[in-house]
Amino acid sequence: NWCFPPGRRVQSSKLVPTPPRLLTEEEYRLQGEVETRKALTELRSFCQSPEFSAWSAVSRIQSPKRFADFVGGASHVTPNEVSVHEREFGLESLFIDEQLFEEEDDEEEEEEEEEDS
Repeated sequence: NWCFPPGRRVQSSKLVPTPPRLLTEEEYRLQGEVETRKALTELRSFCQSPEFSAWSAVSRIQSPKRFADFVGGASHVTPNEVSVHEREFGLESLFIDEQLFEEEDDEEEEEEEEEDS
């Protein structure tokens, strides 16, 4: 501390922290998968613990068999749910979105050309 003048210490304490680095799409997707798997494992573990009241949970859910299968290690989503998700959010939906945006851009360009004429 004796080698830094007092003004220097004040100046360095006012520096703005650097913002965190943003994740790439791939890193974001990967982190989502890892964290989801981790949370599902924790949920299964809790549901198998003596602290968990299975009867009260089963009495409140719509599909007790599906819940029991999940606790036993089955997937938390059905193949049909995966298919619907892929249609809505997968590569197919990105392609459709891209086509829609291209069509909108083309229409806007045509309108601008007509206005200029």
